[in-house]
Amino acid sequence: MTELDWAPTACTLPTVEQPFREKEFSALFASSLRGVRQVDSTRADLILDPASETAGRDLAARESSCCSFFTFEFEPAAGSLTMRITVPEQHAAVLEALVAAATRGAGLKAAGAA
Repeated sequence: MTELDWAPTACTLPTVEQPFREKEFSALFASSLRGVRQVDSTRADLILDPASETAGRDLAARESSCCSFFTFEFEPAAGSLTMRITVPEQHAAVLEALVAAATRGAGLKAAGAA
């Protein structure tokens, strides 16, 4: 999977629209991603600028509607917003590709589980 090619075949978003959705995620991460913690193969915590909460929640809701295996949770904190993304084990490669694309786009590195 490339930076803009992490959508799996299980996604019901029309194929022609998938690159646009991936670019929306890339734009969100490029402008708002502050840190990443890869908790395990099925969960990643992305630390975002809290100003991106509305956009992040909207994007997550739209993504969940076509890729139902994604679970997005948001946890606001002082000065940051955690976007927790979980997937079933069979979609761990999708999460890995999404995290890799996010970190590259923001110029960051993912931190592994402690």
